[in-house]
Amino acid sequence: MPINVHRKLSAGLVFVAVLMLSGCGGKEPHPYKPTPYTLEIPQYFPTQLNIPDDNPMTVEGINLGRYLFYDGRLSGRTDYDSLMSCGSCHLQANSFEPGIHHPVFSGGRTFGLSGAYTPHYALPLINLVWNANGYLWNGMIRQDNPDESRRTLEDLVWMGVVAPHEMSGDTNRTKALIQQTPGYPALFGLAFGSQTVTMKNISRAIAQFVRTMVSANSRFDRYMRGELQLSAQELNGFVLFTTEEGADCFHCHGSSGNPLFTTNLFYNNGKDTEFNDPRDRYAITGEETDRGAYKATTLRNINLMGPYMHDGRFATLDEVIDFYSHHVKVSEYVNPLMHHVNEGGVQLTPSEKSDLKAFILSLQDEEFLTNPDFAPPLLFPDGKTYQEVAGRFYQQP
Repeated sequence: MPINVHRKLSAGLVFVAVLMLSGCGGKEPHPYKPTPYTLEIPQYFPTQLNIPDDNPMTVEGINLGRYLFYDGRLSGRTDYDSLMSCGSCHLQANSFEPGIHHPVFSGGRTFGLSGAYTPHYALPLINLVWNANGYLWNGMIRQDNPDESRRTLEDLVWMGVVAPHEMSGDTNRTKALIQQTPGYPALFGLAFGSQTVTMKNISRAIAQFVRTMVSANSRFDRYMRGELQLSAQELNGFVLFTTEEGADCFHCHGSSGNPLFTTNLFYNNGKDTEFNDPRDRYAITGEETDRGAYKATTLRNINLMGPYMHDGRFATLDEVIDFYSHHVKVSEYVNPLMHHVNEGGVQLTPSEKSDLKAFILSLQDEEFLTNPDFAPPLLFPDGKTYQEVAGRFYQQP
């Protein structure tokens, strides 16, 4: 059955609480115990969740995080053209990627308020609550990073605020602006017991919201639960996907035994023969075998995530399938799991390519793409509309 991610506290109750807390005469309210939020783990999914002990999920934290995720004032600015939020790049309709047809980022290539382009194309925000192997294409944000400020999903938030290729801002300016925005201090009080806005709690709230972004109701999920039958073409594609003599996809992207459809690990998949990207996996580990290696992305909703690869070199899913079929390149660093590299790829026939694509499309989760719990709020704590706080990145919800 579909995962239930509905909030346990209605918007009406939230605003009643905001009004009550706002009348405390500048004093901190009495200690408030937020409502625990239990993430319902879908059938067949891993039971181990990546939730830090110091940031348990709560109804109030998630509610606050949703506002902040979509509020362009997170950039620390108020001018229409300088508003930027997480939601500016991560669009729900594209599985929280920009997508190749983004109205501002031509071809899906994102840039920051400074005008600097991001080093790599964006990754989707989907099922990250199960990712314990590091974030970004090279896994720089990881639990064992010697730099304690670059270990968790929470850390990606403040990094997004200050990075020149993202919001190009200043955390002190962001804190001050959110602090003076009516309604927000009270929501921080509800979520974290203090109306003082801190970057730590901004990051915690947004991370809580992102961890609710669970996709588990595609046609393939429903097939696995016995709720529908896949077509013959989709089933043929499934066999190709899960066999070494077929398309040989499952080593890096998993199969029915791994419903995330990614290992969240890093591979040199034979795209190149020369490696000089200062942000590949080798830059993190220093291991020669990691030259030219990048994260294997999830294949859920993959048809909406173009352009593909860390550098966006493929515009369509068909181009990706064709690459793995005929254009894989031999190098000393190509991953050993690329079993067909010496033949240039898995050499799928046109009909096999169609079957494989049909199976991959069965991983598209329409419920995830339209779930109102993940969508921009229509009104923000100070009564402004989404269009007003999104600025030039506005997308009709």
